[in-house]
Amino acid sequence: MKTILSIKNLQHYFGKGTVDENHVLKGINLDIREGDFISIIGGNGAGKSTLLNSVAGSFPITSGSILLNGQDITKQNVMKRSDKISRVFQDPRMGTAVRLTVEENLAIAMKRGQSRGFSKGVKKQQRKFFKEQLATLGLGLENRLQTEIGLLSGGQRQAITLLMATIVRPELLLLDEHSAALDPKTSLLVMELTEKIISEQNLTAFMVTHNMEDAIRYGNRLIMLHQGQIVVDLANEEKNQLTVPDLLELFHKKSGSQVSDDSLLL
Repeated sequence: MKTILSIKNLQHYFGKGTVDENHVLKGINLDIREGDFISIIGGNGAGKSTLLNSVAGSFPITSGSILLNGQDITKQNVMKRSDKISRVFQDPRMGTAVRLTVEENLAIAMKRGQSRGFSKGVKKQQRKFFKEQLATLGLGLENRLQTEIGLLSGGQRQAITLLMATIVRPELLLLDEHSAALDPKTSLLVMELTEKIISEQNLTAFMVTHNMEDAIRYGNRLIMLHQGQIVVDLANEEKNQLTVPDLLELFHKKSGSQVSDDSLLL
């Protein structure tokens, strides 16, 4: 199967060469295949967010390489990668323009990979398409096209942000604890929508989560980080048969560290 993302010997330091030096990522090697939906889990300081930000291009890595569909993107910044990589953040307020309407936000998202000059107004054909796409979410948002997006609930906004991130099919979708700020019922709704969109579009997705149950339930592959290294990498049936106690025990066996449920999720 085609490799979409290839990470080779990825190293990242904060404050390298200073008294505050922190070696966060320690030689990460990871190949992500087309259609993979990977959950990344690990304790506080394990390197989850740093790994995601390295792939997104949010800051330069110290050494190593990142290839997307065979193209070396190691030195590309966020803007340069944005036509290929889309991202949904933890905070529902991020990723949208709060004073613009739902349809205006979607019109901007449609320009991913193009010049994003914004002109007021949405074409009739665009509006028809947006209504159709919003209807697939099952939240009645197809009737809220002219509503300022900042007036919607967190769950509604996160659902729209998911649609915005995928309305132009990305080569890679990054999910940055995108259900963590929501209440349990809304979080479940957003996760089910996430699974539906990824499955229907056969997207390749990389999800950082604080929730071990979600990591087990969703996707086809689970990776656990500990102190900047991959200590668990499970796929398909091996992953699906896990329980949370199984995962904690496996973490202990692989890392040599004994942790509680809560401390792993932080």
